[in-house]
Amino acid sequence: MKIRIPAYPVLLFLVMMTVLTAGCGTYSASSGRVDQSIKKVAVEYLENRTSQPDIGVAFTELIIEAIRDDNTLKVVNTEAADSVIEGVVTQYRLRQAGISQEQQVDEYQVQIAVELTFRVKESGEMIFSKQRFTGVGTYYLNDTNEPPSSELTAQLEAAVEIARDILAMVVEDW
Repeated sequence: MKIRIPAYPVLLFLVMMTVLTAGCGTYSASSGRVDQSIKKVAVEYLENRTSQPDIGVAFTELIIEAIRDDNTLKVVNTEAADSVIEGVVTQYRLRQAGISQEQQVDEYQVQIAVELTFRVKESGEMIFSKQRFTGVGTYYLNDTNEPPSSELTAQLEAAVEIARDILAMVVEDW
């Protein structure tokens, strides 16, 4: 006994598979990194040239966290790294950004500027040298969101912005 499969469902299946897989042939898992040897990065503690105590250490930790969250580069210690980010925090500014109807300041903006160098350890090649990056974050007094914003969350926003800009300089396709 011969089993006969109707042609229409087979044809429909083939058309659907063609449509679903169209474009997948040119997909690349490559990150587009300028230098494929840069996979692991060490972030040295930033020197602090501001009046904000401990901002160099705190901001280094925030940049490390943001790079880890992005997952393009792996953050490791200096000995295991292919590349190194080092530099200084050159500016920490807290400014009023909004006023309530009662004429009270209720929104602040944290502006942080860093000057960073990103170098490949083995060759000494500079991906960038003494490049200035600026990040901005905002927070609200009397914030009713859960969790409420704070100066620390604004610093994290600024760190994420700076980390994104660092990665944009290392990755071609961005």
